[in-house]
Formats: sequence, C-alpha cells, structure tokens
Amino acid sequence: MQESVPFDPTEFLASVSEKPGVYIYYDEDGETLYVGKARNLKKRVTSYFRKTGLNGKTRLMVSKICRAETQQTQTESEALLLEHNLIKDRKPRYNILLRDDKSYPYIRLTVKDDFPRFAFYRGRRSQPGKYFGPYPGAAAVREMLAQIQKIFLLRQCRDSFFRNRSRPCLQYQIKRCSGSCVGLISKEDYAEDVRQARAMVSGQDVSLSKELMVKMEQASAALEFEKAAEYRDRIARLQRVREKQYVANDGSDADVVTVATDSTSVCFGVTQIRQGRNLGGRFSIQQNPMDLNPGQLLEAFLSQNYLGSEIPKEILLSDAIESRASLQQVFSLEAGTKVEIKSQVRSQRARWIDIAMINTQDRLRVYLNEHSQISSQFEALAQCLSLEEIPSRIECFDISHTMGERTVGSCVVFDHQGAIKSDYRKFNIEGVTGGDDYAAMEQVLTRRYKRVLQDEGKLPDLVLIDGGKGQLGIAEKVLEELQLLDSVILVGVSKGPERRAGEEQLHMVGARKPVYPGGTSPASHLIQRIRDEAHRFAITGHRARRDKARTQSSLEQIEGIGEKKRRELLRHFGGLSEIKRAGVEDLTGVPGISPKLAERIYNQFHN
Repeated sequence: MQESVPFDPTEFLASVSEKPGVYIYYDEDGETLYVGKARNLKKRVTSYFRKTGLNGKTRLMVSKICRAETQQTQTESEALLLEHNLIKDRKPRYNILLRDDKSYPYIRLTVKDDFPRFAFYRGRRSQPGKYFGPYPGAAAVREMLAQIQKIFLLRQCRDSFFRNRSRPCLQYQIKRCSGSCVGLISKEDYAEDVRQARAMVSGQDVSLSKELMVKMEQASAALEFEKAAEYRDRIARLQRVREKQYVANDGSDADVVTVATDSTSVCFGVTQIRQGRNLGGRFSIQQNPMDLNPGQLLEAFLSQNYLGSEIPKEILLSDAIESRASLQQVFSLEAGTKVEIKSQVRSQRARWIDIAMINTQDRLRVYLNEHSQISSQFEALAQCLSLEEIPSRIECFDISHTMGERTVGSCVVFDHQGAIKSDYRKFNIEGVTGGDDYAAMEQVLTRRYKRVLQDEGKLPDLVLIDGGKGQLGIAEKVLEELQLLDSVILVGVSKGPERRAGEEQLHMVGARKPVYPGGTSPASHLIQRIRDEAHRFAITGHRARRDKARTQSSLEQIEGIGEKKRRELLRHFGGLSEIKRAGVEDLTGVPGISPKLAERIYNQFHN
C-alpha cells in the first residue's frame, strides 16, 4: 500500500495566486477542516503557516491539514458567495456554523375570505395572502396576534371552526371577537377593522391613532357616544402598544447584530427593529473553533444568517468587519435594494447596539452558568453510580398512552452541553397490546439501537429507563440480544415510596439494592431533568397522535376516497352516520362511486 505524501506548505504556497478566492483545508480522511475567503489568496493562506503568532486552536487545525486547495474568483464578493455555499454544503469542523436553520415566522392575512384572519405562519410564502414580518421568534408573532385580537376583535379561529358555528364562542363573550361567524358584524365594518389592523402591523399606528381621534370627535359631535367610546378605547390600547414597543420615531427597519465571547464559547444576537419597533432578539450559541476575534466572528456569521433569507435595509454591528464593502454589495444584490452595514453610529442607533449587546452578553452568561452546572451534575451522577468514567452522552426512554390508546415512545438525549434536541426521537408503537408498557419499551429500544448499529446515530454511554426493575429487565434483554450490554450502562429510574420528586431510586443491572441519590444531590437534579424531558416529549407525541386520530374522518382511511368524493358522500347522505347505514347499492348512487369502491366503503364500516 502506497503511503500518503506528507503535506508540504512551501510547495503549496508556491502555486497560490494573489487573486481573490477561497481556500479549503482537508484532513487525512479527506474531510473538510476549514473554508475561508480572501481578497488576496497568497497573503491570507501564507498567514496560516508562519512560525509564530498563531493561537492554540489555529495551530491545532493547521497540524491536521493533509491537503489544501484554492478556487479563484473575479471579485471578493464572488469569493464570499462561494465560501457561503461551501460552508453550507460541507459544514467544516473549524468554521463558524449557523446551526439554527429554522425559517423566521410571519403573520399571514388571508385574502380570499369574506372575514379574513391574521394567523401565525412559518415556511415558504407560496400560499395566497398578505405577509407581515419576518419576526425574530414565535413569541413576538403571538404577542402581536394577541394585540390584534384585543384591539380590533378579529377572528383567529380556523375556517373549519368558523364555518360550523351557530352561536358565538367564548372569545365573543370575553370581548376578544366581534362574532363575525354568526353575522354580528357586517362585512364592511369587519373589512374596516382589518384595514386598521394592517396599519398597526405595518407600523403606521401613529397615523392610525390620529385617524381614530378624528372619528371619535365626529362620533361625539353626532351624539353617537357608544361609538365614540369604542374609538377612545381603541386609541388607548394602541397607545399602550406603542409605549411597550416604540423605540424610535423615524420608522427605521434595521437588524442589530452583536457578538459576545468567552474563552470557549461565542453568542450571536440578532435584534430586529421594524418600523421603529423593537421586535425582540434571536440568539445562537456555539463554540469558537479557532479563537477568532469579534470582527472575524461577525464576518463569518453575517453571510450564513442573511444569504437566502430576508435582509433589512440596515444592519448595525457591535464590531467593525474587514469585508464590509463586499458584504454590502452582495446583500444589496440579494435584497434588490441598497443595504447598509454600519458599526460606527451615534445617537439612537448607538443605544440600540448597547442594549442588544447587554442582552447578548447576558444570554452567554446564563448559558455558561447552565453549562457549568450540568457538567457538575454529570460528575455527581458518575460518583453516585460508582462509574469509572463520567458519561458524556445519556439517552432516556419513556412510554406514554391513554388507556392503551395510541402509544408513543420517546427518546431524549443529553450531553455536557444540555439537551441535544436534534437527536430526539419519537416512536409510534404498533402491534402491541394496549397498555403493555413492557412490550412497548422492548419495541422502542429494539428500533432505536438497531438504527444505531446501522450507523444512523451515536451510541450513548448511559441509558436511563423510566421504570423499575421490570422495565430494566426488558432493556437488559434487548441490549443483550443486540450485543450492546457491555458497551452501555443501563439504569432504571423508579419513583420512591411517596412518589415525590427527589426520592427516585436508581436500579442497575446486577445490583441487589437500588441507589438513592437524595433530593439535594446534583445527580438527582440531573435525573429529574432528563426524566421529565423524556416524559414531556412522550406526552406531546402521544397527544398529537391521539388528537389526529380522533379528528380524522373514517372516510379518509379508505383507499380511493379523496376530498371530492368524501364531500359528495357527505352531501348525498347528510352525514357520516347515514353513510354507515347505507348499503352497497345506496352507495353506488353517489356520483363517482363505483360498485367496487362502494363495497370497500361498506366493508370499512361493517367488517
């Protein structure tokens, strides 16, 4: 077998161009270590191989380089785009990676309804409607929707609920809805309320308040005092919203991007200002892979955060960056309008940055405190169980059902950073007698660790089973069949005699007596946290599965019955109960229902 030729930086640097472009470093397995861009490739790449001046993490990365290559571009802006695509595709170990890939939420206003509704929306804006946003998170959207409901009494119920009302619901009784479902408000008046709500969501609440003041005075002059009082209350509520959210008087749209660093971690914060309103912030915490300074971190973060998503007209930074001009050019082309990136600002914008920086630093401080706490809890658990090594990854399993109905198993994962939600898994249990938790647990563990053995996941150091000796025995049997019993530590968690938190008993394979961590022990706190998370995740999955089954029509389960045929059946017979009573000949009388399909429908309800 031919030995690989050691990487020679001198030979590589001799061939590097001085043009703009990207450089890529690989390890001995051919995996991408790092992707970077440069205005001058020669100068930038040379800086990695100097004898002094590199920090420890960068030296470690350079020591792993077994191959390097460069790709030239015409401009620095093209290099930035290429770097962004390569990082997104390859996810190099030493690059800053934006792991939060969720889309930003919007408020969507339906346009085809006689009585439109404002609703929470996340995803591609392909459905018809008017979109407002994006918002930094779901909490900001829900707060705005609550204000719309309080001030303008617009409906927020789904169409299926709205169309089947014969009398107003509780929302009308508590003055959160105008009763449009039963005709208690005209289409014209409702449309006017929608127009005013759109003005508020669009940030035009100052002009809206002035308009309402004029209408209040006109109603008062016409002796329509009840209507004047409605306008007065609406103005007062708008004023309270402004007092809570108003931060500037220039109607600016801007994002304030800040970064706070620690010796090991970095926290990015993005605070959104829309129409002069502070909509709140969104944070991303991760490791600092190469001890980059704040400006370098922001530069790496910006392209990943904005390319391919909404870009505001103005981006304010807590620290200056080198590639500001090229980023402005790329963002402007992406947004279709001029985008400015600034770090040296005064007055109100400087205060925005100060406030955002305080929040980002506070979020990092809380994260570091939690990280330190959970690390000590892992150590305490290892000591409590007399383990030779501190576990680095724990998986916990739980089963949830209602009287045996729609059983769901959960698997949650924790490491020294806390919960790894991307590794959580739900298991819909099939082929098991309802209420047989032992059989359900056996199925969950078998499915989980068969996949792990097929290289579809990581093997944990410790497995927690929510249950006593019986559940532990099932887990032991499964792992023994999969030949994993020597690789994983199994622990069953049962509640104490009084079934109170803090009195948990830990059962281990082969141990005669359970271990009692004690309510004040950090190990007990970790066990409670992980077990409660597994319980929560299982219940959430079970309720979703149960509710879906209960709201699903029996007709939807029949092959060949789509929405149109289902509607024809219900219209012809007047309801599901009459369809169940119908014979095959009766069913064939419905347009589109063949004798074969009619027999299938009949068998669905009678066999």
